[in-house]
Amino acid sequence: MSDAKADEVKSRPVFWKAYSFGLVTGAFFLVSWIGQFVFQAIRFGNEASDQGAAFSWIEYWPDFLASTFENWQSEFLQLIWQAAGLGLFYFWGSSQSREGNQRLEAKVDALLRERGVDPVEIDRQSRKIAENE
Repeated sequence: MSDAKADEVKSRPVFWKAYSFGLVTGAFFLVSWIGQFVFQAIRFGNEASDQGAAFSWIEYWPDFLASTFENWQSEFLQLIWQAAGLGLFYFWGSSQSREGNQRLEAKVDALLRERGVDPVEIDRQSRKIAENE
């Protein structure tokens, strides 16, 4: 193995560290889904016994899957809207997505003054350069 290849392999973090966020998220997902399964089965069994019927897995699975897909549809719709909406608003330049130009210019001017540079002179020089182009 070449030295560059060996350095690349050494610099990679271990699997657990590299994918820790995804693994923790997956664990949360599985725990919550198993919890939904158990507690919904308990509720379904209680409702069946209240009506004098026996618990039936064949009747339970459609109920469980329907509630699961309803939850996922709701959550994914929210997630997609948040991601797509944020991207769209960022593209449009919404005031929530970035600083206004005046505020940014004020910060740059303050940094220039702090270093003893006249922002008006810099602005004048940049306008001359733009006119000559």
